[in-house]
Amino acid sequence: MMTMLPSLLVVEDEPDIAEAVAEYMAANGLAVRTAGDVAAARALIAKAMPDVAMLDIALPGEDGLSLARSLRSAHGQSIGIIMVTAASDVVDRVVGLEIGADDYVAKPFDLRELLARVRAVLRRVQATRAAIALPARPAERLPFGPHVVDLAARKLIDDQGAEISLTAMEFDLVQAFAERPGRVLTRAQLLDIAHPGGSDPFDRSIDVRITRLRRKIERNPDAPALIRTVRGAGYVFEG
Repeated sequence: MMTMLPSLLVVEDEPDIAEAVAEYMAANGLAVRTAGDVAAARALIAKAMPDVAMLDIALPGEDGLSLARSLRSAHGQSIGIIMVTAASDVVDRVVGLEIGADDYVAKPFDLRELLARVRAVLRRVQATRAAIALPARPAERLPFGPHVVDLAARKLIDDQGAEISLTAMEFDLVQAFAERPGRVLTRAQLLDIAHPGGSDPFDRSIDVRITRLRRKIERNPDAPALIRTVRGAGYVFEG
């Protein structure tokens, strides 16, 4: 029987480094693929999304920061990102972390330390994926700030007992947030949850829908308290 190993994508243009990392990680229980540039990495990602991507910043052509930015935008926190920098490139490290990288390592690095960092990021990714997964929930009503979500009737009831008029898409968004309180959901995840198969994951129309929804459910839509924007990541329900 085959077992699913945690997967690591190493994007590194120095073959000796890529080979050493791949060999060491494979010997320690990871399924490893390597790419020498961003174009090759995108081709591999299109075939199978890795659990963790280890991205060298200084790559020929498109750099690792660009790939990290697009991966975080498209897949949110469901993929781990480790940036690799030269020891003196402090600015690159800061930019990488601001983009949303989980961690960074500086060359030259110790393979044992790198393995520990990869495993730590893997634990975070696995926890995030488990949190996003829809739990079995027998309840038919869920709290939504001062409102109540009636799942069976597909209605949102305000604190006075009146129904708030929502479109089908708006209710799907409310349900998605109510079932995942305190969890950051990316645009791609929201589109997949509330409108599966119907939109490009880069479709920014989710922002328009969130704005319209806020006008109906927030006491002050200009200072939302229920659905908060997480810059560079997505939205979170904190009602």
